[in-house]
Amino acid sequence: MNHRTTSLLLSASLLLGAASTVHAALPEEATLYKNPQCGCCDEYARQLEERGVSVTIVDDQDMGKIKQEAGLPYGLGSCHTVQMGGYILEGHVPFEAVERLFEQRPKVDGIGLAGMPIGTPGMPGPKREDWNVYQFTDQESMPFMTL
Repeated sequence: MNHRTTSLLLSASLLLGAASTVHAALPEEATLYKNPQCGCCDEYARQLEERGVSVTIVDDQDMGKIKQEAGLPYGLGSCHTVQMGGYILEGHVPFEAVERLFEQRPKVDGIGLAGMPIGTPGMPGPKREDWNVYQFTDQESMPFMTL
């Protein structure tokens, strides 16, 4: 092999290794709590499954109670709540933030994205604004990252 071919193969293997490391950081299983009529929640679950996470969907739960037990800050909720790898994901959290959570493993209860912003995973349409992902512990929030 010549030097150029060797460099290309090395670069490709590094890229593939980095991609598999990101996916390897995600837990194998998650539970998504939602209302039965919410199709965007089903789409978020499908996109998690595309990343290798087996998702159990639980419908017809008291979502207020789920969010309260999760320690979610008041007013920062969304349409679904995910329990995954010892953390809570609230709403349509972009997967870049989810991956960072599991790479860094901060001492928090979870991360969330309030509301249902257009363009986030599960929500159709183009991104219209910055997404302010927050982290939370015991119903107190702090910024996690902006995408």
